[in-house]
Amino acid sequence: MRVLQSGIEGREVTVLGAGVLGLWQALLLARAGARVRLFDRNADPLSESASSYAGAMLAPDCESEAAPPIVRDLGRQGFELWRYVYPGVKFSGSLVVASPRDTSELMRFARMTERYEKLDEAQVGELEPDLAGRFSSALYFAEEGHVETPAALAFLLDEVRRLDVEIVFGAAGAARPEDITADQTIVDCRGLAARDALPTLRGVRGERLIIRCTDVRLSRPVRLLHPRHPLYVVPWSDHRFMVGATVLESEDSGPVTVRSTLELLGAAYSLSPSFGEAEILDIGAGVRPAFPDNVPGINVSPDLRVVHVNGAYRHGFLLAPVLAEAVLSLLSESGCVHPLVHRNERA
Repeated sequence: MRVLQSGIEGREVTVLGAGVLGLWQALLLARAGARVRLFDRNADPLSESASSYAGAMLAPDCESEAAPPIVRDLGRQGFELWRYVYPGVKFSGSLVVASPRDTSELMRFARMTERYEKLDEAQVGELEPDLAGRFSSALYFAEEGHVETPAALAFLLDEVRRLDVEIVFGAAGAARPEDITADQTIVDCRGLAARDALPTLRGVRGERLIIRCTDVRLSRPVRLLHPRHPLYVVPWSDHRFMVGATVLESEDSGPVTVRSTLELLGAAYSLSPSFGEAEILDIGAGVRPAFPDNVPGINVSPDLRVVHVNGAYRHGFLLAPVLAEAVLSLLSESGCVHPLVHRNERA
């Protein structure tokens, strides 16, 4: 359903980048009545963008362990927007565990977060039967959820197509901010490709495995804490699981190393030895853009003709809907004030 908005109806907007940030921008702008074009240099951005490597955990309270309060507070809004738009959101919470030798990490995580329930060993087994007897304690964040990354991205793209957005993939250089005319607006969501305009961006590597295991059932993402290498396991459909590392400070976009693969597989095995019989379906790594404060943001030119939405870090799925709402409001009301909107000072 379109929700026409004064100031935006009929406006020509070109969105650059079809990752999760760009798809949400195109969706809300098109619903508001803008004439939207969506460009991406990749022929298949759903499998080639940094977003395709995301764990897609909608976990604002868990993220507050390392993120500033603005991420937690706006992330809660983002979670609700996902639930409103996408019927595939799994609203089953998050579980945080640690091995006995890393109990101090669990205690630290508890101090840094809120809105959780402390579970003992029996309660862990009741919540996740396949983890029974594996962990003596855990933190359960009931007000969180997750989406299956490929399915969520495909849904957003289908919705954009349904709204008659012009889509051009495999179009390197097809549209650039310097090419726009006076009656156009560009919303640039190209990630690290926009570093010429946003030089403070840096790359953060994310690695993940996709495995299939018919002997393990999990109902929610499980985070396994570790002093140096915290990891997570996210359940997908068809007995598949994403196993990922949260943050690696590297701009290397090359293949996953043997060491990283062993760490990811070891995390799955630590959760349940049954993962030892899992099939490895895919191994990959992507580099996500981040600002120095690790908070996504919107950088706006004085004339509102170029809007950069960038710095997703590990919060892209969580904050993409909030960023899209902010841009929609910004283009509808030039006086809009939003904590994620910066008028060129982050460039």
